[in-house]
Amino acid sequence: MSWNTRVLLGIILLTAFALWVLLPPQSTRFGRQGMRLGLDLKGGTHIVLEADLSKLTPDEAKGAVEGVKRVIERRINTYGVTEPVIQRQGANRISIQLPGVKDVKEAVRLVGETAQLDFREMVVKEDGSADWVVAKAIGSDGQEKELTGRYFRPNAHVVFDPQTGQPRLAFEFNSEGAKLFKQVTERNVGKPLGIFLDNQLLTAPTVKSVIENQGVIENIGLEEARLLAIQLNAGALPVPVSIVQQEDVDATLGADSLRKSLLAGEIGLGIVFLFMVLYYRLPGFLASCALLVYTALVLSIFKLIPVTLTLAGIAAFILSIGMAVDANILIFERMKEEARRGKTLRASIEAGFSRAWTAIRDSNVSTFITCAILYWFGRQFGASLVMGFALTLGIGVAVSMFSALMVTRTFLRLVLATSAGRRWWLFAVER
Repeated sequence: MSWNTRVLLGIILLTAFALWVLLPPQSTRFGRQGMRLGLDLKGGTHIVLEADLSKLTPDEAKGAVEGVKRVIERRINTYGVTEPVIQRQGANRISIQLPGVKDVKEAVRLVGETAQLDFREMVVKEDGSADWVVAKAIGSDGQEKELTGRYFRPNAHVVFDPQTGQPRLAFEFNSEGAKLFKQVTERNVGKPLGIFLDNQLLTAPTVKSVIENQGVIENIGLEEARLLAIQLNAGALPVPVSIVQQEDVDATLGADSLRKSLLAGEIGLGIVFLFMVLYYRLPGFLASCALLVYTALVLSIFKLIPVTLTLAGIAAFILSIGMAVDANILIFERMKEEARRGKTLRASIEAGFSRAWTAIRDSNVSTFITCAILYWFGRQFGASLVMGFALTLGIGVAVSMFSALMVTRTFLRLVLATSAGRRWWLFAVER
């Protein structure tokens, strides 16, 4: 088996694998079901949070914003949102995209609340009025500490009262929290113990006996209990945050945009095929076949990584198709120049690939540098559309080099071994 035949076999197997990954469109391959669509195509919720860093030093502020991002990621992953996009935006902002989430209020509660939970005792003031005061007790180090949710183990979960069927939130303290909780409940037997979340009273059950490491929060709705469990298990936000932007993206608009973008891509691809065949004849036809291989490979890579496709990303993919054709045009024009100098068809083709390589290399390297710069700026400023454009274009250009230099070249070499390989007219060269 010749080298070209082995390469052709490899191309066929690679293309078959790509088609297996892609078809049918909603198939699950390697844990990926369908293409990952961005917020502008799938619809959902977009929220921008701003952290209050006024009381922190510059070094503390940097770590605090990253801490907010990690807590939000844990909350969202536990909540079950698929394919969220969470990015730093500037020095103190975080951009959050939640595809498929339609309830903006619920999303805001999930990611925006600080989830600072504490236990408070009822204290009677000198004027006779009663007020809630954060409960304190002596820790293992001999210091007085406030009893808060920071001492919870990350295993809070929703349970149901066996008699009433009402939801309750069950929690468990760590060893330090159990020591504090025991002291607080000892002195409050027969008295109410308030449980506050972000300074809002959730419930105030009466302490019936001394409790150490476990407890429940009653009089709470099912959804509220579920959200609170997620927030407590993920941890409280290290600094206060405020919502500076929130919007609901309509999926209907996204679906229409996706349909029109795909139609534009199909029309563009068809026009490119027609031009290549009419102008370059057989090489143009082979380049069009290589372009189909290129399309299948790129889309399968998008699905497997996975790349989040946005309208900007689709535009970059269509642009990369044009760049893939551009490489073939450079090769074919150099091939025709070599043929006019009197070289054989085989020598003209090999020289065309060899002499066009430097131009292809330099143009693609410059594109890679541009993509890297765009991706970096997009990451710094939380511009996910710019990042998607840069990543999609970079992958497309990388695969286009393989398509032009390996796939098209192999097709041409195999054609030269047939009778068609001796007909100059088929190669759009007049001799």
